[in-house]
Amino acid sequence: MSKRRTVKSSIPQESILGLALFNIFVGDMDSGIECTLSKFANDTKLCGVVKMLEGRDAIQRDLDRLERWARANHMKFNKAKCKGLHVGQDNPKHNYRLGGEWIESSPEEKDFCFCST
Repeated sequence: MSKRRTVKSSIPQESILGLALFNIFVGDMDSGIECTLSKFANDTKLCGVVKMLEGRDAIQRDLDRLERWARANHMKFNKAKCKGLHVGQDNPKHNYRLGGEWIESSPEEKDFCFCST
């Protein structure tokens, strides 16, 4: 049996209950998302195909939806860690924003917010 600990958050880190409750909490994050959204323990990945302007607009709409979802649920994305990865030879490398901040593009990333092909 684990020892009791006082924590500032409502769910202790590394608890099975915490993971289950978090998954329930973020379960509706992808509601209305057009692109591919992958949710991990503490990361969210958005991926879309940009062959025409409609693809670029879909990614931006999804980023706007995610920002509204975060505000409605009193959460914040760590925008300092949010990066865009553009792949493909003829990729137009559009600029995107999350909230009022532009997302920095990166030639390579372990973690990224979106990728466009």
